[in-house]
Amino acid sequence: MPPTRRYVSPLREQAAARTRALILEHATELFAERGYGRVTVADIASAAGVASKTVFASVGSKSDILNLIVDQGVLASGYEQAMKDVLALRTPEAVLKALAHGTRVGNEGQFAVHEAIRKALPVHEDGEELWERATAAYREALRTAARHLHTLTPPPSHSAKETGDLLWYWFGPTGWRTLVVEIGWSWDRAEEVLLGTAIATLR
Repeated sequence: MPPTRRYVSPLREQAAARTRALILEHATELFAERGYGRVTVADIASAAGVASKTVFASVGSKSDILNLIVDQGVLASGYEQAMKDVLALRTPEAVLKALAHGTRVGNEGQFAVHEAIRKALPVHEDGEELWERATAAYREALRTAARHLHTLTPPPSHSAKETGDLLWYWFGPTGWRTLVVEIGWSWDRAEEVLLGTAIATLR
């Protein structure tokens, strides 16, 4: 006899996906607010309205959850399409304007994810590796933008490498966080000043 095939219920799969998304959403919020080290699986389960065993069955351990948050953050950033749009621009000012606005939207939208990862760095056994994984594509995108700027007229006065470093300094997550969280600027004001600084320096 042929082996019995396991029946998979689409409704059950949809319910499981919703539960998983709910757990990750609440875990991200808790990690961002309290810090990774101060949050337990029981805390996450309580916030999501499920049992602790459901958390383990759905997404795994607390460390597994943080890994999933990182991966989802990278996918949600939409950096690939954003870079295609940037590389189609033909003036330095247009490129810098797109970078300022695009990275602002990304950092504002992914703020809780960045905070969750950042606050895990001191206590998570793989915290630095997670941050590197979370930001590697972001950093490379800005390096690509820097190389593109050097194909336009007028090119930046710095080398392509230094231009990439400056773009990361201005438009990377730390620059946005410093102005908005630590100093208390609005996102609009931070975008305006960072863009003006980039144009004035690279011109």
